[in-house]
Amino acid sequence: MGTTIEEIELETGVVMRYRRHVNGRGRVAVGAKVDPTTWLDPTAYVEVNAHVGPNGWIGAGSWIQEGVTVGPRAFVGANVHVGSGSTVGAGVRIGSNVRIGTNAVIGTRMRIEGDSKVADNARLGSTGDGGYERAA
Repeated sequence: MGTTIEEIELETGVVMRYRRHVNGRGRVAVGAKVDPTTWLDPTAYVEVNAHVGPNGWIGAGSWIQEGVTVGPRAFVGANVHVGSGSTVGAGVRIGSNVRIGTNAVIGTRMRIEGDSKVADNARLGSTGDGGYERAA
């Protein structure tokens, strides 16, 4: 049995093509890669040229835009928007309702509290002692 492709037409008339992820049934754009060990909620989207590593979790209603890299073991809560070109490091924990701007870098093991906003081009790094540095 082949992969089923779903097409969604945007307001601009552009047609986007998605397949359902094997683990959770979320939508993965043609040209994006999501490791099969990562849970992708059925209402989550991963856009073209994005890459999501192994053993992660992408929650309900979350949107990973084009060109984003999400590292292994990352947890992305519900209703999170990760802006295009951003990087989410290994072991990062992002609470629900977070907005991450374009080209932001969230370092390894960071914790972003729910209802936070991360600016475009922001650089947030780890403490280096194995603990979490919390974003404001």
